Amino acid sequence: MGVEQCPLCENEGARSFKSEKNQFLECVHCKGLFVPKDFLPKPKDEIARYTSHNNDVNDLKYQQFVSPIVNAVLQDFDASLHKGLDFGAGTGPVISKILQEVGYKIYPYDPFFQDDRQLLQHKYNFIACCEVMEHFHFPRKEFRKLKELLLPGGKLYCMTHLYTPEIEFENWYYKNDFTHVFIYQEETLKYIAREFGFANLEIFSRLIVFSNS
Repeated sequence: MGVEQCPLCENEGARSFKSEKNQFLECVHCKGLFVPKDFLPKPKDEIARYTSHNNDVNDLKYQQFVSPIVNAVLQDFDASLHKGLDFGAGTGPVISKILQEVGYKIYPYDPFFQDDRQLLQHKYNFIACCEVMEHFHFPRKEFRKLKELLLPGGKLYCMTHLYTPEIEFENWYYKNDFTHVFIYQEETLKYIAREFGFANLEIFSRLIVFSNS
């Protein structure tokens, strides 16, 4: 496979990661692992995959899974003062549900299932992006937009599974979902923080926090 431009930093991918389920290139600059554009899934296939997920907002295991973001928002922001966006909320906006129940103003947005573009015309104190960033076909565009949506002092809370060199990629479960088209390493996150002007980056296992200045 030949080299291809990275959809995050626009440099060229060099190292090939091959698997039965998908194909990836590793960017030589930002270390992002990305699916070549000719292998990106079609929207109808993505929608079919997402609707197959059992995202019941009342499921206690699902609520526990998203708890790192929920707990961070509860710690960092005040329900009476701050508003948020649940970006990529999918078919089951569980983060929105939990926070709304305790008085937070948070609005679910999803390009497939809740595509209210008016929500992208406002700015927010906090944005939740739970298990979404690995689905970005155009991560450069998406992170630029997410940064623009944050108010001064705001925070972007992401969750994803980072790749590390210790992981045997060939047998790694996370890359087997064909909708996971961009996978991040710690160096990739540092690039995002620098490139898009975030004031701070914190990594707590799957929870990633980008802070606005």
